[in-house]
Amino acid sequence: MTFKAAKYLPILDWGRSYKGETFVNDGIAAVIVTIMLIPQSLAYALLAGLPPQVGLYASILPLIAYAIFGTSRAMAVGPVAVISLMTAVAAGKIAAQGTSEYLATALLLALISGIMLLAMGLFRLGFVASFLSHPVISGFITASGVLIAVSQLKHILGITASGHNLVDIVQALGAGLPQTNIPTVIIGAISTIFLFWVRGQLKPLLMKIGVSERLAAIATKIGPVIAVVVAILAVAMLGLADKGVKIVGDIPKGFPSLSVPEFDLDLWRSLLASSLIIAVIGFVESISVAQTLAAKRRQRIDPDQELIGLGAANIAGAFSGGYPVTGGFARSAVNFDAGAETPAAGAMTAIGIALATLFLTPLLYFLPIATLAATIIVAVLSLVNIADIREAWRYSKPDFAAMMATIILTLTVGVEAGVLSGVALSIALFLYRSSRPHFAIVGQVRDTEHFRNIARHDVVTNPRVLTIRVDESLYFANARYMEDAVYDLIYNKPEIEHVILMCSAINDIDLSALESLEAINERLNTTNIKFHLSEVKGPVMDRLERSRLLHDLSGAVHLSQLDAIVATSGTSHGTELDFHL
Repeated sequence: MTFKAAKYLPILDWGRSYKGETFVNDGIAAVIVTIMLIPQSLAYALLAGLPPQVGLYASILPLIAYAIFGTSRAMAVGPVAVISLMTAVAAGKIAAQGTSEYLATALLLALISGIMLLAMGLFRLGFVASFLSHPVISGFITASGVLIAVSQLKHILGITASGHNLVDIVQALGAGLPQTNIPTVIIGAISTIFLFWVRGQLKPLLMKIGVSERLAAIATKIGPVIAVVVAILAVAMLGLADKGVKIVGDIPKGFPSLSVPEFDLDLWRSLLASSLIIAVIGFVESISVAQTLAAKRRQRIDPDQELIGLGAANIAGAFSGGYPVTGGFARSAVNFDAGAETPAAGAMTAIGIALATLFLTPLLYFLPIATLAATIIVAVLSLVNIADIREAWRYSKPDFAAMMATIILTLTVGVEAGVLSGVALSIALFLYRSSRPHFAIVGQVRDTEHFRNIARHDVVTNPRVLTIRVDESLYFANARYMEDAVYDLIYNKPEIEHVILMCSAINDIDLSALESLEAINERLNTTNIKFHLSEVKGPVMDRLERSRLLHDLSGAVHLSQLDAIVATSGTSHGTELDFHL
């Protein structure tokens, strides 16, 4: 009973062996992540078009919920850039930013996506994320990084500009340039340059003076905190708020009251598609981070339980004034490098954020929006992966096409259109490729028992025996193609007496393909050609045995290709084999 409960409550597993030393390590990691997460939470709430305190709220109960239900020992859950952008896009379709309706929509997105994640986990539907191929995800994240960075330039310039795609944002920025606020530009530029310097130069500098690599990496990650503190002091001491520099202003102290998001059937229906995209994208980002970190410690991640953990985190955020969250790579990497051993580090981080919400928010009054924008720009530009685009071009033109379609449509139409088009194109390209599977005529490699493609290897063949190897499972999309290919290969070749289908690469044969095999067998039989199968895999054979194909087969099923060649070559006109065995 305890074992079954631990399956859905991983805290019962790692909690039994929790020790004082582990508590210290988790606590140290929590302090470091808390320091990093405060400015991040404020910045990502800004990106989502929400009041800054909402970012803090999204970093309290969701972290505790994930600590109870999640399986990753180092995952740091909270607001992230891409999900924040998607929240802004989805909520912006319903209400204007700054309104209570907009905030209510953001909370509802967290609730619906959380329910979807929870349901997917309970029904073990983690495979759904597999429909988002790497090229699509990489292209989407790259385009989102560009889109987010450009969208934050309005805060660096101190102007008003809006839009949900690159074209609209650039046009709005151009129109607003005459209203540029110089003090804001100075603060934004200095913050951006400093953060880029911290990201690229601080770690080598610290290591050069004797700081360990681990501490140097952690110091690099908390660079935004330094930028925030200096910017607050500069604005307060120089009175820059009176010179047009936009600041965070009053952030309510304390916690929001627990509340149930409004149930409006029409609103729920209108948010279903956006919530599903947010849920799947969030899960893909989170599980990739979790598996990467777990592999470094030889730990195990349960994808279906991760769905439950993320679902619980989002539902908790919806009831506590937050918005959609997921696991962030940079934050989780810091948590890992700082020595976090269990999800308790996330719960301790939540306590730290809660204390900050209670006591530190007045200190953030003079925090310039431009500095928060600079932290977002520096963070998201690391998501832009040009190397992946070049690799896709070199390796696979269809994957490159899917990636570029995702990038272009994300930039020019919007994030949801980019994801959906990328998924649709990936599936279409997969169906196209698998509908025309690679197949080869194979022969025997001299003096061996191996059989290879005659176009690639020096092999021996028998003119009376044609062996075809299909390198794909057979299903409705490629069954007719395979059937036509067999007929083309035997056309006007009266010397062929046997056709062997080598099934070593066939993992499945659906009903449509079965009917094609039956048609091939029948047609070959009418021309006095025997049809054989070789190297049929066990699960495929189990299904074939439930069909009439094996009963009607004009030839035989052979355990190996060598057996098939010996049997077919040795029965033709009593001649000896035409090749070496």
